[in-house]
Amino acid sequence: MPRTPAASKGHLLPGATGDWEVVVGMEVHAQLTTRAKLFSGASAAFGGEPNARVSLVDAAMPGMLPVINAGCVAQAVRTGLGLQARINLVSVFERKNYFYPDLPQGYQISQYQSPIVGEGEVEVEVDGETITVGIERAHLEQDAGKSIHGQHSDYSYVDLNRSGVALMEIVSKPDLRSARQAQAYLAKLRTILRYLGTCDGDMEKGNLRADINVSVRRPGEALGTRCEIKNLNSIRFLGQAIEAEALRQIALIEGGDSVVQETRLFDPERGETRSMRSKEEAHDYRYFPDPDLLPLELTQAYVDALGRALPELPDAKRARFIAALNLSAYDASILAAERERAEYFEAMIAAGAEPSAAAKWLINEVLGRLNKEGLPITELPLSAEANGAILELVAQGKISGKIAKEVFDGLWKVNAAAGDGAKVNTRSDVAAYIAERGLEQVSDAGAIAKAVAEVLAANPERVAAVKAKPALLSWFVGQVMSATGGKANPRAVNALLKEKLGL
Repeated sequence: MPRTPAASKGHLLPGATGDWEVVVGMEVHAQLTTRAKLFSGASAAFGGEPNARVSLVDAAMPGMLPVINAGCVAQAVRTGLGLQARINLVSVFERKNYFYPDLPQGYQISQYQSPIVGEGEVEVEVDGETITVGIERAHLEQDAGKSIHGQHSDYSYVDLNRSGVALMEIVSKPDLRSARQAQAYLAKLRTILRYLGTCDGDMEKGNLRADINVSVRRPGEALGTRCEIKNLNSIRFLGQAIEAEALRQIALIEGGDSVVQETRLFDPERGETRSMRSKEEAHDYRYFPDPDLLPLELTQAYVDALGRALPELPDAKRARFIAALNLSAYDASILAAERERAEYFEAMIAAGAEPSAAAKWLINEVLGRLNKEGLPITELPLSAEANGAILELVAQGKISGKIAKEVFDGLWKVNAAAGDGAKVNTRSDVAAYIAERGLEQVSDAGAIAKAVAEVLAANPERVAAVKAKPALLSWFVGQVMSATGGKANPRAVNALLKEKLGL
């Protein structure tokens, strides 16, 4: 079935004089996961004392020459392959000239006319439809440093720890037609990068940030004048910025004014964008090939080898979960949305859990608890083997679903109290916890029969009622389960009650 481009979908904003279509393109800056910077051996780790991770190259000392980091090249190629994009075997580094205090060279080494990655695409599901967002290009470039304001009444400081860190700028085509589409696209891109291991996607640290180009037009008309909104490091703020800027432009045009092409910033407290500077064009940067760097030449064999080593990506994993494990599309999407989550799920299955039961347990119980505690799945205090063992015991009839939740909660609290990253790792840990507290399900026919007899004897009026209305049987099941501390086998309880009541 042919793919549906995002641009064909109508997502209109109402104005005073009619409907408007918002058009969004995005430039995503992803910090590549490497130990060293793009052109020097200095550490690319986040944080540290100001200017503690700066080489002579990063500081632009006279006579220092950049040397390309092969690991950064590999990560860029892997990213391009993950985006189903063309890999250009020959690419060129150029100097992007502009002045800013945290750019010690007076230029940024980037790529313009010949990037390492060409056109690609990303499929995104949003509001019940699948859209295809085109990738225009993706190129390597070095990050700038950081200006620090407000620490001194008369001066600003510059921290060059980030200077020279490897970035990959992923430029989309103007295919997005709503804030929700843009948010879904950025979230999907972040997921792909994290699956690949090429960027950790940490937006709070600025390791993934987006610039968006927003314009509005009447449906079917030519593209309008765009404004760029810089440095958005939150998916929520990105959506708010698009909506605010689109409404601002609509109000301008309907009021008889024109939209001026410029760069703007988003103020989340006011919920509005404000002017930053006039928008530069490519010629303003005076791009020219960097004389200190030869063209980057790759072989197809090198690209193919990296392609063969790629992990299974989220779309393929979701499809496999549906086809091979018989999961619903919804469950498969939730589980494949994060690499660590998908790996945890598959580890639960390897530990003996049935796939459908593991999916429901992980989505409802585990993720629910993680959300409540504000923790990522990597900090879950129960291993996948332990959770798989809990579900296996339920399937075997050794504990009930209710007891399973009690065991999960109890083990969580035990390890939370222990601290220091303590974790229940084995099925033996689970079995010992259940045995110590006498939580194993009662399947002994005599014990269950005694509990049933006592409940029936204590409720003669309900006995008469249930014979006239069998749906009331569930009340008796609940009473027997309560009498046995939730440990009676529910199937055995149901069967014996029906036998005793003649149902």
